[in-house]
Amino acid sequence: VLSLCCEACKKVIFHVPSELEAETLVGRVDLKECLQSAEFISSSDGNFKVLEDGSVYTTSALSLSAEKKTFTILLKDIQEQVQKKIHVSLVEEEKKTSKTRHARDTVLKRTKRRWGPIPSVMIENSLGPFPLQIQQVQSDTAQNYTIYYSASGPGIDQDPKGLFYIERETGNIFATRAVDREQYPSFQIICFATTPDGYSPEVPLVHTIRIEDDNDNAPYFTQDLFEFCVPENSRPGVVVGKVIAEDRDEPYTLHTTLKYRIVSQTPPITPAFSLHGDTGVISVLLPQLDRELVPSYTLLVEVRDMAGQPFGLCTTGTVVIKIEDTNDNAPSFKQLQYETRVEENRVNVEILRVSVVDLDEPGSPGSGAVYEIIRGNDDQAFEITTDKNTNEGILCVVKGLDYETAKQRVLVIGVNNEAPYVLAPHSQQLSQSTSSVTVHVLDMDEGPVFKPCLLRLDVKECEDIGTAIGRFVAEDPETGNSEGIRYRIPPGQCNWINIDDRSGEVRTVRVLDRDIGEMRRGQCNVTVLAIDRNGKTGTGTIQVCIVPGNKNFPRITQTEYIMCRDRKPICLTAQDGDEAPYSAPFVYRITDRNLASMWKLTPHDDNSWYLSPKGDIPYGIYEIPVSVIDNGGKIGENTVRVNLCDCVTPTECDGRTRQLSGGNVTLGLWAILAMILGSLLLLLILITICGCCGAGVMHRQVTDDCANHNLIISNTEAPGEEVMDHNIIPLQNTCDQGGYGVKTGEQQAFEMVKGRGHTLESVKGGGHQTLGSLKEGGGQQMMDTCRYSYSEWHNFTHPRLGEKVHLCRQDEEQKHSEDYLLSYNYEGKGSLAGSVGCCSDQHEEEALDFLDQLEPKFRTLAETCIKR
Repeated sequence: VLSLCCEACKKVIFHVPSELEAETLVGRVDLKECLQSAEFISSSDGNFKVLEDGSVYTTSALSLSAEKKTFTILLKDIQEQVQKKIHVSLVEEEKKTSKTRHARDTVLKRTKRRWGPIPSVMIENSLGPFPLQIQQVQSDTAQNYTIYYSASGPGIDQDPKGLFYIERETGNIFATRAVDREQYPSFQIICFATTPDGYSPEVPLVHTIRIEDDNDNAPYFTQDLFEFCVPENSRPGVVVGKVIAEDRDEPYTLHTTLKYRIVSQTPPITPAFSLHGDTGVISVLLPQLDRELVPSYTLLVEVRDMAGQPFGLCTTGTVVIKIEDTNDNAPSFKQLQYETRVEENRVNVEILRVSVVDLDEPGSPGSGAVYEIIRGNDDQAFEITTDKNTNEGILCVVKGLDYETAKQRVLVIGVNNEAPYVLAPHSQQLSQSTSSVTVHVLDMDEGPVFKPCLLRLDVKECEDIGTAIGRFVAEDPETGNSEGIRYRIPPGQCNWINIDDRSGEVRTVRVLDRDIGEMRRGQCNVTVLAIDRNGKTGTGTIQVCIVPGNKNFPRITQTEYIMCRDRKPICLTAQDGDEAPYSAPFVYRITDRNLASMWKLTPHDDNSWYLSPKGDIPYGIYEIPVSVIDNGGKIGENTVRVNLCDCVTPTECDGRTRQLSGGNVTLGLWAILAMILGSLLLLLILITICGCCGAGVMHRQVTDDCANHNLIISNTEAPGEEVMDHNIIPLQNTCDQGGYGVKTGEQQAFEMVKGRGHTLESVKGGGHQTLGSLKEGGGQQMMDTCRYSYSEWHNFTHPRLGEKVHLCRQDEEQKHSEDYLLSYNYEGKGSLAGSVGCCSDQHEEEALDFLDQLEPKFRTLAETCIKR
């Protein structure tokens, strides 16, 4: 190790390996050059220590994390108050590059084996003689020896200087006095061997001196007093607690191996607890711990070292074990019978106090009493509670007692504890303690009493004033009669009724109507006073309830309607201001016989009926008298005004009405003249039309429904094949030149065309008669009507169709059959449109009901097609 000093020993540089082990000599600093009289030497880095001769050692293994590490050595002269610092720097050594050598050129270097003495042992508190030789160290080359020692232990901060020394010439190490192991468990002595001129040829030797423990410390308990609790009646083996002791001697030796035992128990009875010798755990030993007999135990315990051997050191301690109370004692009454007195009609008064005996701990849940009334309190007139301070039961009257009803009452009361009962070992279950209480009721002069105290009177709504609705009388409890008692209603209450002051009869003073003010609630409570001859009073209550009556007539909410040509039924709805059962269901009747033959009523629900015409009655305004009968039989007369109008929607009927024939209508003079002139004008127009029509009409054999321009349903799917048949008669002429057409040529067929441009191909086939031949009177009569009905058309086509079908059956190869018998593939189920056959059987003359369902935008078409 190289030591360099720069700038008057202010800075020192050591070149060391990168890894240093503990107790490795780093280098030596000449301290005397810096401070001759240094008394205190220290290092700023705890990883290094500095000896008096300036040697620097590592205290633990370390590695240089950087290439350079620095620390400071502090020198102090306390007397002169001088302080100096030496800065030490550790620099990592340069690694020498080894030259490559062959195996045969390897050089083996011999080193001297170093002697390491075994640690020395010194007995603690040794008796000497002193100085006491501990060890001897020797060097082959050096002649002078010096030491530096350090101690480890709780007293390391104390200076053990002068405890050890070494003979300079022989190297013998001596101790100057006895050592306490608890203060200095061991020492490390560093020995230096030097030549007479001060040179150290060898590395310093570290020698350890261990202080062997002597059993000089007695064990001691960690607490002066140990306190534990355990419930009474605990089973054997239940852990109560643990005592703990310690010993300052050397651990894990006989000097610190402790044993526990119980020395004595107070009270000195059968041992109740056991103490584990090794762990110090206290457990229950006696199977019956009764708090009522022994509330607590005091144990004197001992702890001894040397595993409990007699020559070991010992110490004693105190343990107090308190027995906790459990509810193993049931409470019992001090008396089995009690008697007391109370005046009748007294309430909320204390009449008796009862007490119990309980051996459990006072103030605990196991001794707190809970009282109850077991029998004799069916009317809940009595109540018993617990006084928390005295644990007594307080019996009170909470409802007035009646002497006339019962002169005495007998109660049975019981008692329990707040905590549930715990059965002690080897004991029997106890029954609940009970006691009887006889309560004598004292007779007192009482006021009248209403029986019942609350009377309910139901009054029908709208009863006349002065109607008697009941009687409310009181009795004298002593005599049991109502003689000499007068009645009065105090002011400030609802004035619906009054009461006769002698008989107690109750009558109404107002008409009770639930629709008026304060009567809307339908109920009123009236307090009544009863006063006897002695001036004592009693009170009662009358509850007046208004019962809903049948006072309102049912009426129809809406009485004016418009019915169009679809004649959809009208829903009439009635209302009644009464409540059930005087309201719905309603029954409707038409009171006018004439109108009842034209109109009918059918039920819908409890409140509504449907009004509809019975047949095809004329348009006009009908005022129908309808009576509505409620569930109580009350009849309400109503008049429903129905405007049966020739319209599609009600909005179209703006005053255009038709009155009933025979109605009471008064016409003025100008109205009569206007009607006459209108009739004449209409007649003139008809004559003109007939004249024009007669001039242009020719005889026809087949014609169509052209005059009224009716729309006939045509279900023609496709034109037939060309058929040449002499039986088909072509049309000769038409009624309207612009409305009919005739087909001639190879088809030899005819078709009927509507005047508004609609076409109906209705007949294909042969025959020998014409449609015109079915009309009577020839062409002149056809000109008058200018239309054919469906029945006439049916009579014309049906025979021809039958004849054609007959011909088809005779020979399947004839051409005639191809016009009618055509094969079609299956196309699915039928549609909602129904049959498309042109020859369907019609039972009505005109099947034009579908026109009633047309929208308003088809009004013009509808007006054209409707039969007028």
